[in-house]
Amino acid sequence: MSRGKKAGLVGGGVLAGLVIISIAAGGHDETPTAAPAAAATTTAADSTTAPTADQEAIDTLGSTEPPTIEATETVAEPAPEPTKQLTESQQNAVDKATDYLSFSSFSRSGLIKQLKFEGFTTKDATFGVDAQKANWNEQAAKKAAEYLENGSFSRSGLIKQLKFEGFSTKDATFGVNAQKANWNEQAAKKAAEYLEYSSFSRSGLIEQLKFEGFSTGQATYGVKKAGL
Repeated sequence: MSRGKKAGLVGGGVLAGLVIISIAAGGHDETPTAAPAAAATTTAADSTTAPTADQEAIDTLGSTEPPTIEATETVAEPAPEPTKQLTESQQNAVDKATDYLSFSSFSRSGLIKQLKFEGFTTKDATFGVDAQKANWNEQAAKKAAEYLENGSFSRSGLIKQLKFEGFSTKDATFGVNAQKANWNEQAAKKAAEYLEYSSFSRSGLIEQLKFEGFSTGQATYGVKKAGL
């Protein structure tokens, strides 16, 4: 074989080798198919329509408007009133007034007078009585009942007696009316009382009952019922 042919064969062999190497290397540079591109497009669309929690957090942090916070009104509770400390004399006056009302009935002024009689000052006696928060109408009714248990009275005479005890005209009238007494019968009892320790003419006894506050009709009924 001649030297020229050897050179041609060597050159051809080198060229063929280069072509094979080029083809082998070129296999890695193939253009991606359409399927991955479509997948990428779908992923991008999904990320646009349904943001992740991280993306929402980023969007929130990037917002220029601060979150709205509803204000709540705080109402301050009133401070408890301090308990007033009573002096010893005030407490004693309260206790003494309570004792008296537990077994008898009094007007306000009558009970104050009673506590003053016990040695309390006017100020302490008044404090002790007012601390009872008594219903003076009811006290007048009780006092009227006490008087009618132990004696006989005309309506006006019993009102006058309660006023003497210190009740106001209004309280005394309430207390007497609350008895719903039969004043004719009260006149008869009063006539009998007079006849127990003294003697009267019929007209004289009628006049005496009228002096006690009974009406002419009530006095006449009472004297007749007593036997005159």
